[in-house]
Amino acid sequence: MTAFGLTIFQTDYAIAPALLAQEAEARGFESLFFPEHTHIPASRQSPWPGGGDLPKEYWHAHDSFIALATAASVTKTLRLGTGVALITERDPILMAKQVATLDHLSGGRVLLGVGAGWNAEEMHNHGVAFADRWKVLRERLLAMRCIWTDDEAEFHGEFVDFDPIWAYPKPLQSGGPKVLMGAASRWTWRRIAEYADGWMPIYQNPERAAVGVIDYADGIRQTRAAWAEAGRSGEPDCTVFAATPNQGAMEGLIEMGFNRVVFGLPAAGADEVLPLLDRYAELAAAING
Repeated sequence: MTAFGLTIFQTDYAIAPALLAQEAEARGFESLFFPEHTHIPASRQSPWPGGGDLPKEYWHAHDSFIALATAASVTKTLRLGTGVALITERDPILMAKQVATLDHLSGGRVLLGVGAGWNAEEMHNHGVAFADRWKVLRERLLAMRCIWTDDEAEFHGEFVDFDPIWAYPKPLQSGGPKVLMGAASRWTWRRIAEYADGWMPIYQNPERAAVGVIDYADGIRQTRAAWAEAGRSGEPDCTVFAATPNQGAMEGLIEMGFNRVVFGLPAAGADEVLPLLDRYAELAAAING
């Protein structure tokens, strides 16, 4: 059975995260994902990958982990996802603590969607060069896995370097939550196989895509091939993110191998968002039969 989730920019003017989480759980959704941007540089030099003007929700979003904590406090089963956490903007020791704490207090409900980011000026403000973003992401994720797993974690790399440390609590999920890679380049598949647990590409409507359309079937094939070559056990998690409510298109993606569909919501008030939850819940029920 396919899992269905939701994602929204949890802004200061949109439906409150706690209310959305309660309503999502009540309608049977599996997960709720929050994106993040610490800020947007006013220079606006980096073009938005979505094309056109950057929507204002990008610089109005709450901190994703604080928003997810409020969602956790009013729910019991809803999975709590980042979609995506910008690893290039986060200290790995601090982030490891935040993720572990949220996972521990929520009863092991965290899903960690990650990405390197597209805004060069934004990550530069955090001391990371755009050209280094994927090397930085790799080391920070590997370091966090050490912190989540080892009693005395240490890591020595080019961008992350620390001697043995004690850091508790550990995540309730052994080894930490699933890490879902929000990217779709020719390097993505090996990155997933090395230090992530699944693929989470953004859904692109072929009729409206601002850039080249992602070949989802090939992406799943290559993810599975890299996974097997790396000797990973089990199957990678494949999640299509920010999907539109088109039953035929979603059924096609599920047939390709996606096990989770995450519907996108507008950064709007409850009066606009809650009817969409009803619509998406009906669609999920129809797809799952």
